[in-house]
Amino acid sequence: MTSLTFIDLFAGIGGMRLAFTQAGARCVFSSEWNKFAQITYAANFSEMPAGDITQITTDEIPEHDILLAGFPCQPFSIAGVSKHNALGVKHGFDHPTQGNLFFEIVRILADKKPKAFLLENVKNLQSHDQGRTFKIIQRILNELGYYIYYQVIDAVHFVPQHRERIFIAGFKEPIEFAFPDLPIPYLRVKDILEFEVAPKYTLTDHLWQYLQKYAEKHRAKGNGFGYGIVNLDGFTRTLSARYYKDGSEILIPQVNQNPRRLTPRECARLMGFPDSFKIVVSDTRAYQQFGNSVVVPLVRAIAHKILEALNHRNPLKTTEQLNLF
Repeated sequence: MTSLTFIDLFAGIGGMRLAFTQAGARCVFSSEWNKFAQITYAANFSEMPAGDITQITTDEIPEHDILLAGFPCQPFSIAGVSKHNALGVKHGFDHPTQGNLFFEIVRILADKKPKAFLLENVKNLQSHDQGRTFKIIQRILNELGYYIYYQVIDAVHFVPQHRERIFIAGFKEPIEFAFPDLPIPYLRVKDILEFEVAPKYTLTDHLWQYLQKYAEKHRAKGNGFGYGIVNLDGFTRTLSARYYKDGSEILIPQVNQNPRRLTPRECARLMGFPDSFKIVVSDTRAYQQFGNSVVVPLVRAIAHKILEALNHRNPLKTTEQLNLF
């Protein structure tokens, strides 16, 4: 059977590509504008992604079966909305640069008409602007002729990290599809830690004291903010792209020492990347890249279900669950 093909938009460091390749599909085009992400992508996939998707015509994009896109989430995330409000910048679709990138996906879907797509974004996309943003997305995708399914999934079923993201799958034909059954969480933080860690990852006395005072100040005000000392037999908070700043959301306890940050390799493992995945940028860039990526084994499980649906094409008996407009 000829493998199904896909394109990798807003590719980052290639988490979605890796997942779909592992599931048996073949990448025919990728696009990523960040030059440091491009470096990591090229080191691991032996090809340099095309640049800014807004500058690429659909004629330059090859025919493909599946479109993949983890389109920028900052305009829709809780943190992103708060930040943009504080700066007086519009968010969601009104964001001056990132919000309109969804319509680049729409442009390509309209012109190329792939058999399926998978989009990934933050959980808050579903509730942004009192649900209006998501209803617009649903309506547009339906108007393009796609039957859509969506689900918020916590990656803790695949890695020792609580990370809720919404996945939207779409199909040109009304075929049966279901998101994968989720395994009982089985990995713990201790399973992804390196045996030897350089001293530079241990927090300095100054930074550790600052984090403790900052947390205490917020507790006194009744706020919930604070650093996160990890239970090694449990799970971490969500790894974010800002982890490079102080690592406060995920700190590893140490005996008779200040806690430490995760290493870049531990971040890679926390996102489900294999140890064969090359980290070729600075620690700061690596933290940003893994914090912005997807959890590979979770996407791989979804990929298997999408490929299975496309290969078997069992027609739907009902379309009630598709939220058609």
